[in-house]
Amino acid sequence: MPEQDPRSHGEVAPVRTIARSDVAALAAGAAIFGTGGGGAVQTEQLAVEMAIEEYGPVSVVPVAELTDEDAVIVMSAMGAPSVGIEMLGAQGQTDTILAEVERYTGRKMTAVMAAEIGGSNGVAPVGWAARLGLKVLDADGMGRAFPEAPMIAMNVAGLPSEFAVMSDVIGNVSLLRPINLAWLERHARALTVASGAISLGAHYVLTSETAPGAVIEGTVSRAVQVGRRLLAATEPVAELAAELGARVVVSGKVIDVERTTEGGFTRGSVTVEGVGADRGRLTRVEIQNENLVIIEDGLVVASVPDLITIVDSETGEAISTELLRFGQRVSVLAWACDPLWRTERGLEIAGPRAFGYELDYVPFAAAEGAAR
Repeated sequence: MPEQDPRSHGEVAPVRTIARSDVAALAAGAAIFGTGGGGAVQTEQLAVEMAIEEYGPVSVVPVAELTDEDAVIVMSAMGAPSVGIEMLGAQGQTDTILAEVERYTGRKMTAVMAAEIGGSNGVAPVGWAARLGLKVLDADGMGRAFPEAPMIAMNVAGLPSEFAVMSDVIGNVSLLRPINLAWLERHARALTVASGAISLGAHYVLTSETAPGAVIEGTVSRAVQVGRRLLAATEPVAELAAELGARVVVSGKVIDVERTTEGGFTRGSVTVEGVGADRGRLTRVEIQNENLVIIEDGLVVASVPDLITIVDSETGEAISTELLRFGQRVSVLAWACDPLWRTERGLEIAGPRAFGYELDYVPFAAAEGAAR
C-alpha cells in the first residue's frame, strides 16, 4: 500500500524535537488553532527561539510514551490577549511556578503541557520547557483555545483539579485549592485582573495513568504540520482550508470592530463585508477572547465548540482578536472541533449556552453550501 501524504487532512506526522527552525511553523499553526484567542504569537515566537538558542532543542514526548516516573505540569497565561501584547512576562515567573508546584505535590516535574494549543499559549510552553530543562507533551487540554478555566478536556473527562499556582510579573505567587474549576475561574480571574489583566498559572499535574483519555493528543505535532504547510503554500487560504478540512465561510473586508477589555477578557464582535464572489454579504463574528459564533442574515453559521479563525486573505496568517482592524482583507474559516467537545459533557462546558448564547449547537458541516 502506498504511503499517504502526511500533509493530508487527518494524517499527522509526529514531531519528536522542536529546534529553533521549527518555531515559526509551530507559531503559525498555533495561531490558526487559537481561533482568535490564546494571545498573539509574534512575541512568544521570538522568546521561544531565543530560549532554544540558549538552552537547546526541546524533546516532544507522545502520551503513549509517558512512564511511571513522569509528571506533567499544565501551564498557560491567563487574561486579556490585548493586554498580553504590551505586558511581557517577567524573568523567573515560570521557575517560581514550577518550584511551587513541585513543593506542593512533592514530585519532580518532567514535562510541560500547554493548557491550550491555540495562540501564544500553544507556543510559550516550548520556551518554558527549554529554560526549565523539561520535555513537552505532544498534547494539550483543548485542541484549540478557550477563554475560561473549566473549558478544558480534563474537566470533560472528570479529572479533578486539586490546586492551581498563579504568578504575576511583579513576583506575587498565589496557591489556590478550589473546590472545582468554576471556582478556579472566579478566583484566578480576580487575581489576574488585580495583576493588570495578565498572569501565568499552572493547574493539573498529569501522569501516565491520568493523561490518556483526558487530553487531546498529537496537537503539538499537528500545529507544526499546519504551520509548515501554511508557510510553504502558494495559495495559502485554499491550502489551509484543505489541510484543516475547513470551509471558507466568507472572504471580504473588515468594516466594523467592537472590542472592549473587561473582567480579564477581550469581548466584542467584528463585521466582514464580502468582496468578489461574496460581494453583498455581511457576516458578523462574536468574540470573547476567541471567535465564538458566526452570524449571517440573522442565522448562525457556526459556533463553539467548532473552530472559527479569521485569517489574512493574502497570506493565510491568523489574525488574533486583539489585532483585528478596520479595512483588513480577511477570510473567515470554520471547521469541526475534536469529538470530545461534541459529547454531552463537552457541550455543557463549552457549547454556545456556556457563553450565554440561547441557541442549540449544530455540528458545523465543512461542505460548501452546508446549511445550519
